Amino acid sequence: MLMTGEQYIESLRKLKTRVYMFGEKIDNWVDHPMIRPSINCLAMTYELAHDSQYKDLMTAESSLIGGKVNRFTHLHQNSEDLVKKVKMQRLLGQKTASCFQRCVGLDAFNAVYSTTFEVDKKYGTHYHENFVEYLKYIQENDLTVDGAMTDAKGDRSLSPSQQADPDLFVHIVERKPDGIVVKGMKCHQTGSINSHEHLVMPTIAMAEADKDYAVSFSCPSDADGLFIIYGRQSCDTRKLEEGADVDLGNKQFGGQEAVVVFDNVFIPNKNIYLCGEVEFAGMLVERFAGYHRQSYGGCKVGVGDVIIGAAALATDYNGTGKASHIKDKLIEMTHLNETLYCCGIACSAAGYPTKAGNYQVDLLLANVCKQNVTRFPYEIVRLAEDIAGGLMVTMPSEKDFKSDLKVGKNGESIGDICNKYFVGAPVCTTEERMRVLRFLENICLGSSAVGYRTESMHGAGSPQAQRIMIARQGNIEGKKKLAKDIAGIKNRD
Repeated sequence: MLMTGEQYIESLRKLKTRVYMFGEKIDNWVDHPMIRPSINCLAMTYELAHDSQYKDLMTAESSLIGGKVNRFTHLHQNSEDLVKKVKMQRLLGQKTASCFQRCVGLDAFNAVYSTTFEVDKKYGTHYHENFVEYLKYIQENDLTVDGAMTDAKGDRSLSPSQQADPDLFVHIVERKPDGIVVKGMKCHQTGSINSHEHLVMPTIAMAEADKDYAVSFSCPSDADGLFIIYGRQSCDTRKLEEGADVDLGNKQFGGQEAVVVFDNVFIPNKNIYLCGEVEFAGMLVERFAGYHRQSYGGCKVGVGDVIIGAAALATDYNGTGKASHIKDKLIEMTHLNETLYCCGIACSAAGYPTKAGNYQVDLLLANVCKQNVTRFPYEIVRLAEDIAGGLMVTMPSEKDFKSDLKVGKNGESIGDICNKYFVGAPVCTTEERMRVLRFLENICLGSSAVGYRTESMHGAGSPQAQRIMIARQGNIEGKKKLAKDIAGIKNRD
């Protein structure tokens, strides 16, 4: 069943997910003004699947249940699927100018699917069978799943089992005949509140002493013992202001990050996909990271398209569009954005089949993609801020522009004065100019920055994480041999 956006939103109301914000429990979190924009973003992944113009990107033929499923629940069957994933993500970035949150689950599906196959092959376990049945359930009901990987980590110089507090990494606290009990916390969780289910994975490669931490499982978002604490974003309380509109920048859409606490949550055997097989923790992390770093060559590019468009509008409204240096900055922004897209497409086109049969991206190119994403969006934002001008961050509030309070000697109101002195070129009204500048503020510095600028740095791993993978995948020894062969240098005994 392919849900519509409205059906998705209504399905969230049936959950009993425990959500906390500002030290209080939020009962109606679906309609909370700070949370709803992120729900609207995710709803777009459902809505576009019913649009004939986008069905080819948004849906796929399921290899598990047959028939059409939302591509966000799909197992990649070939390189074309990987390419379509990136194109789909760019489309959604263009439609929302924010994080639409469903990518993490998709990337987790494909990583867990191939890894469990190889665990079962070595140990004769039933993890792959468990996961296939779980994914069938997800596809049949078109559910959203939060892929949960990042732990609190505590002292980064210590392994999970060496931490002073064992709960700093999610771990098994009890083993029972019918399942396990887990405890810990996953942080930086994108769209966790908006998800029907959570799919948990280890966050790093592990040694034998870390067996209790080498665990992967799934559970409903309203499972007993699971609760979520909403993460703050810059300018987030603007959404709580009465009648807020222009000052929000991106009123309809927004990102979402939270911490997910597992307080002695019971996981039945059928929902366990890794349970102590430490040598496969690194494989699962590496494969998930590859998929998720590929994702950034799509979603961040789509948002980048909107930033470039907003910056170009700002030049029109400021009356600077004909300046050669402005044109050059827009060209540079476009060049950087399309370079990121090239990386996302390249690692997809070079994908290859796993032993389980689904397709994996080229890991070297995926890490090159994300390494560029840690840099280029910062330059794109810098240029957008340069083009917009200082008014983007010093402008009076929307209420000032609408104020009737008389302050001028000739009876002018605060609103009259703001609208008079902040007028731009004749092609726009003062409000239109204000709207595009507020939008750029929101996406470059405000609550949407978590879905673009800052997330470009830390999402899917820090820059150093990609450099480590590039070093592993770069085949320097092979390149040395190429140079030796051409230079006529023979190998020494």
